[in-house]
Amino acid sequence: MNSIVQPTFMGHFRIARIDHWFKSVFVLPGIIVALSLEPGRFNMELITRILIGLLAVCLTASSNYVLNEVMDAPFDRVHPTKKFRPVPSGKVNIPLAYVQWIFLMIAGVSVSLLISIQLAGTIALFWIMGCIYNITPLRTKEKPYLDVLTESINNPIRMLAGWYIVGVEALPITSLLVSYWMIGAYFMAIKRFAEYRAIDDPIRAEEYRNSFGFYDEKKLLVSIMFFASMAMLFFGAFIMRYRFELIVSFPFISLVMAIYLNLGFKTDSSVQQPEKLYRETLLMAAVIAATAVMILALFLDIPILHDIFEPSEFDASAF
Repeated sequence: MNSIVQPTFMGHFRIARIDHWFKSVFVLPGIIVALSLEPGRFNMELITRILIGLLAVCLTASSNYVLNEVMDAPFDRVHPTKKFRPVPSGKVNIPLAYVQWIFLMIAGVSVSLLISIQLAGTIALFWIMGCIYNITPLRTKEKPYLDVLTESINNPIRMLAGWYIVGVEALPITSLLVSYWMIGAYFMAIKRFAEYRAIDDPIRAEEYRNSFGFYDEKKLLVSIMFFASMAMLFFGAFIMRYRFELIVSFPFISLVMAIYLNLGFKTDSSVQQPEKLYRETLLMAAVIAATAVMILALFLDIPILHDIFEPSEFDASAF
């Protein structure tokens, strides 16, 4: 006789995906860039603001994760591994999960109000994008290319959160936000590519995710190339206008991108489950190196770079 699975506390705890809170690290670039503009804001009060701001981001992220788990359950039931998640396996009370979703959102926005109305607006936008991504009739998660773009837009939203946590008076830098969005889209497209390859059956792939009815490996690889190009183009625009020293970080960023793409080709790739990426030693080493170089380049002037890359002067009359 088969036993009936009952909802459990741990089921509700797991759908909040506390183990995904590490993604709040994407708030830090916004903090670091803001501090490079106004270093005087670094003090004990800022550390408190950072902790409060990170808590607000994490709570709101968990709200989005709860919604994602509930909305994805019908599709997860046909996935070889995701069918064991709490909702499709019956370990979550659905009405209570919706209460959990709203409660976490209210908690996140309320905590962010302790910092500023700008941060609260950013946190609210973060939550709204989660709704657009998951809830019909929009549910962009099932629409080709929009699935990647609306998921990865959380990157610049997190960067904005970091910016407003510091509270600098300057407006956020558009070129950097777009670059951050596109690099997120690059990573997300590789995740889709790895998922598609792992299922290895176009019919089952479409049952799991409607957008896989449109995608194939070629289309996903082309999109990966597009997002990579866009990311580096806008990062280059940011460097040229605001901080030329960051040009030394290009080789390190390129290395991170190359390693990540290579991971997407591996069987049972960890890019399908980003919370497991810490196990990829080479990737983590490259990320740490790139981060260190970028921080140094933001705060350390390198005059010789400006001399080396000084624009050449041409006599226009010669042409």
